Amino acid sequence: MHMTDALISPVVGGLGWAAAIGLSAVASRRMRNDPAASRPALMGVLGAFVFAAQMVNFAIPGTGSSGHLGGGLLLAVILGPDAAFLAMTSVLTVQALLFADGGLLALGCNIVNMGLFTCYVAYPLVYRPLAGFSLSRKRLTAAAIAAAVAGLLMGAFAVVLETTSSGVAQLPFATFTLFMLPIHLGIGVVEGLVTAGVLLYVAKARPDLLQSASNTPGSSLRPLLLTLLAASVFVGGLLSWFASPHPDGLEWSAARAGDQQLAEPSDGLLARIQDKTALLPDYSLPATSGASEAPEESWPAPSVGTSLSGIVGAGLTLVLAAAAGLGIRMLRSRDKPGPSSQAS
Repeated sequence: MHMTDALISPVVGGLGWAAAIGLSAVASRRMRNDPAASRPALMGVLGAFVFAAQMVNFAIPGTGSSGHLGGGLLLAVILGPDAAFLAMTSVLTVQALLFADGGLLALGCNIVNMGLFTCYVAYPLVYRPLAGFSLSRKRLTAAAIAAAVAGLLMGAFAVVLETTSSGVAQLPFATFTLFMLPIHLGIGVVEGLVTAGVLLYVAKARPDLLQSASNTPGSSLRPLLLTLLAASVFVGGLLSWFASPHPDGLEWSAARAGDQQLAEPSDGLLARIQDKTALLPDYSLPATSGASEAPEESWPAPSVGTSLSGIVGAGLTLVLAAAAGLGIRMLRSRDKPGPSSQAS
């Protein structure tokens, strides 16, 4: 559900950026006031895992479309909504800058669509009431599916609103909505199942992460971090070869609603910046990117460029998300009153 710059106007893109920056500031301030919220290593490794997981598109049977894990709900359940939002922002920023996955003008909208609705709406209003702090398999799975579907449908509808209000792409509101919502309903069910599977593993490895309202770990996170890190390398470096070649839900819906391919964005400043920063465009080596005019598509598609993209992207996401958590922790430490001020 990564929007390209071809879908939105500068005004809508600017509003998306303003909303994303404002939400990031609020999340950072709330984490700064919450000693349990910032765990840099967990933020970094979970962000890397979500980055890698998003590279694996799964086919939606009978549609010719595909989808991938959004990851916002998974992040919110384990990290809390504020740290999850910053981790998701890290994922999407690395994708846009290094891989040209989603436009720079649309980056703010993508952060809002994939971070706001899952972290601040679906998680507290759908997942938490349904799951509580129980580790029941059935309850956790039902809550994950319901919240994943809710968050994804809200994000998909936001894409429709942003696109039609921009007036750049010729996509009728009603028709676009009728394609976007059902296909993302199916994607949401799969995401909910995947999310539940990961959460059930975490429930066995570190139940305190899912049972405590303050979400404060009681023992070392190292075993869980190493497992998630290994999974990130495996998924991004190898499992990404098995990604479905079908267009994702947004591309599929736009093509049917407008009966046309999405136009390329104009060669503006942001597009030129992205051309410079996208060292691995489309998750492939520069020499092979754009060579998608091959007569036959193979599946799976072993590729050094894809593996390199998965590992490098996950690594950079880990660094960026962990740096955000570490920075907030350092600011919180600086804000603590010293012994002299406490005595006074």
